[in-house]
Amino acid sequence: MRDPYKILGVRRDAGQDEIKAAWRNMAKVVHPDHNQGDPMAGARFAEIGRAYDTLKDPKKRSLFDNAARMAEAKQNENTIMQQRHAAREAAIRAKQAQENAERVMEELARAAAQKAAAEATKQPQQQQQAGAAEPAEEMIDRIFGAQARTASGGGGRSQGYSAGAAKRPEQASAEKNSDGAKTGDAATADTEQTAEEAAAAATSAVLQPLSLLTSLVRRFTGTAPVPEKAPDQLAIATVTIDDILKGNRVNVDLGDGRDAVFALTPGTTEGHTVRLKGQGHKLVGMQRGDAVISIHIAAHDDFTVDGFDLHTVLPVTIENAVLGTDARIDGPNGPLTVTIPAWSGSDKTIRFAGQGLANGEGGKGDLVVELRIILWEKPDDKVTDLMRIMKNGLFL
Repeated sequence: MRDPYKILGVRRDAGQDEIKAAWRNMAKVVHPDHNQGDPMAGARFAEIGRAYDTLKDPKKRSLFDNAARMAEAKQNENTIMQQRHAAREAAIRAKQAQENAERVMEELARAAAQKAAAEATKQPQQQQQAGAAEPAEEMIDRIFGAQARTASGGGGRSQGYSAGAAKRPEQASAEKNSDGAKTGDAATADTEQTAEEAAAAATSAVLQPLSLLTSLVRRFTGTAPVPEKAPDQLAIATVTIDDILKGNRVNVDLGDGRDAVFALTPGTTEGHTVRLKGQGHKLVGMQRGDAVISIHIAAHDDFTVDGFDLHTVLPVTIENAVLGTDARIDGPNGPLTVTIPAWSGSDKTIRFAGQGLANGEGGKGDLVVELRIILWEKPDDKVTDLMRIMKNGLFL
């Protein structure tokens, strides 16, 4: 089963009253009787019931909370191990890059001297030759060999080390025995290399020294491409209806000790997304990505959200439904008077235009009041006799 807290839209420390209110509001909205054209309504209603059944029972709720904490702890432990493993690999590659830095700088100095000489003589042909400086890929091939360029990402693209990439000396010496077959240590090394690649992909923190050197050469010679943009970072912001109505500012935890703060604007409703430029993932050799925040509206005691409309339920007694009456309710923007026409049934809805959420186009949704006929808490003999007479007819 999915997380019951997310299904009901409540916090993990929510009390029983809050959980019960959230369940009642959601059950009213997704009840199959009110969504007869939706074949999935029954499944959603059953899922809400299972979530409430789990959270209302202290034992079941405790078991779920313990299992969730154990899963989170295990995930954090695996993440820490992967980060440490990736850090060790990054340190080794950084050391290799430092050892090769002097040779690269010599090549850069030579290219700079050629370019300066061409500009000094002002000979078009020499300028053309200087402008067509040795490509970064060819320079990497000449200094480190073709395998090194493959390890750097194949033509300067940001990629991880592959099985055909250049290997460390201790790995190369352990891969083959005297007959040319792989030893047990070599097979273990292959397994470790696969695990390292997976850890690097998970943490996005593996350094690629030769790719960075290629980028350095391209920048020096004026041929550096625009770095690719990191993938979007996704997050969910849980807000209240009042937050949307007032345009409050929202704080979202993006992880790594970073928070994103933004104001709710007109057009915000359930499932709305907010894109924050340059506040997403930061990966080596790539432009910082965007943070994409998905809006989730927390359950409200009085209202439910349908697009930009707000729905509320107004209980009505039998006599008021038959005779009609006026009732006062708390609307989203203040008290409202609801005029209930005579002979109003439970299928009756009364709509207040412009009392909903702002739609971002200068307008607003509506407040929809749904009438629900209810019986009195205690039986009344007069009402009972009246219903019996209406059913069986009047006999003298």
